[in-house]
Amino acid sequence: MLDAAQVIAWAHMFTGYARTESVGAAARDTFDPQRPCAICRALSKAREASGPHAPAVPSAGSERMVLVLERSAPLLVMAVRSEWPDLPVARVFARDADVPVPPPRSALA
Repeated sequence: MLDAAQVIAWAHMFTGYARTESVGAAARDTFDPQRPCAICRALSKAREASGPHAPAVPSAGSERMVLVLERSAPLLVMAVRSEWPDLPVARVFARDADVPVPPPRSALA
């Protein structure tokens, strides 16, 4: 649980620093052992109080954590072209003769 709380403390510190600093400077200040936050100090006291039963956690000054920031490829959004599909040519026969007036009547009428 102490490790999970430490991660939350680092996330809180990083977001606070990132509001006013670059990402690299915020990461450097977050993991600087000379600048612990109140949560980090409380966690350090809790680790010391738990004694030998606590999981082994390296001290802040003994090892350095190397973070790698890999930039992802830019996201490209392309509009889908929506066109009407090509239809086969339809042939319509048009009547070009005049319409008979009056209309023809059937012989049965």
